[in-house]
Amino acid sequence: MTIALGVLVSGSGSNLQAILDRVADGGLDADIRIVIANKPDAQGLERARKAGIATACVRHDEFPERATFDGELVRLLREAGVELVALAGFMRILTPVFLTPFAGRVVNIHPALLPACPGLRAQGQQADHGVRLAGCTVHFVDEQMDHGPVIIQAAVPAYPDDDEASLGARILEMEHRIYPQALHWIAQGRVRVEGRQVVVRDASRTMGALWANPPLEPPFDS
Repeated sequence: MTIALGVLVSGSGSNLQAILDRVADGGLDADIRIVIANKPDAQGLERARKAGIATACVRHDEFPERATFDGELVRLLREAGVELVALAGFMRILTPVFLTPFAGRVVNIHPALLPACPGLRAQGQQADHGVRLAGCTVHFVDEQMDHGPVIIQAAVPAYPDDDEASLGARILEMEHRIYPQALHWIAQGRVRVEGRQVVVRDASRTMGALWANPPLEPPFDS
């Protein structure tokens, strides 16, 4: 079943591009209805335009309160008929004004193995701490930052000579693989939430890809 997707971005939109690529090659059954940015120079807007997708810019600095900003986002997403919202590098904390009408239908990608290293500079936090395994997490969004139930995580090795940039690049490669996978599962109706546990129907318990759990599936495991 095709799911109507809205994507929120703030910057380069590389995860948006990964989603666009999977939709284009048939690996993700989604209809991206609109891409919204909070910054007019967000590269993600241009990526969407090149793909023929509707775009909008809602500048957060033009709204005196977070709630009114979130209300405008909700209005645009509803007008576009969006069912599921994907945050792809969207650097704003969402309020209940946004999360209530889309309850259980907002997902995010975070460049760390949550609950470790929430918030900004997650890649740098991991490099500074000298971790040996770093990674990324796709999770449902709730009212706490980087807190909602985990859908899928993937780990990558971290080396003593890594800095924020080198480790971040390795993490980003896995972000581009697990985010479309998570959206694909949701579009297929295979995901349910039981408390803090996300259960993916028919997902293998065998580790696959580069330490992704649940494992990636074709075409995402290539």
